[in-house]
Amino acid sequence: MCDFSHFKVGAALETDTGEIISGCNIENATYGLTVCAERVAIFKALSEGRRSFRRIAVVADTSAPTPPCGACRQIIWEFCGDIPVVIANLSEITATLRMNELLPLPFDKRLLGG
Repeated sequence: MCDFSHFKVGAALETDTGEIISGCNIENATYGLTVCAERVAIFKALSEGRRSFRRIAVVADTSAPTPPCGACRQIIWEFCGDIPVVIANLSEITATLRMNELLPLPFDKRLLGG
């Protein structure tokens, strides 16, 4: 659903039981309310009662690696922890990084005293 930018991104989130929850970026005319593929997959999984995850893959039709944006990094960290993030294009994996590499000093509930 990227009718405006035509920059298609897909995500696949693997649960601790091996189930795959997919997501795609969903845009709107304001762009500011666009939701990235990673967040769609995570929110979908959470809304279906999934709470434990092994890894997430992010795929875009680009030659260079397309890592998660800052907002997605925060959401991945908070809901998935230090999982591997597999970054790929349509023909190969271009990188695999752990969340602590992508977000080395995260803000999370530990800082809230929880």
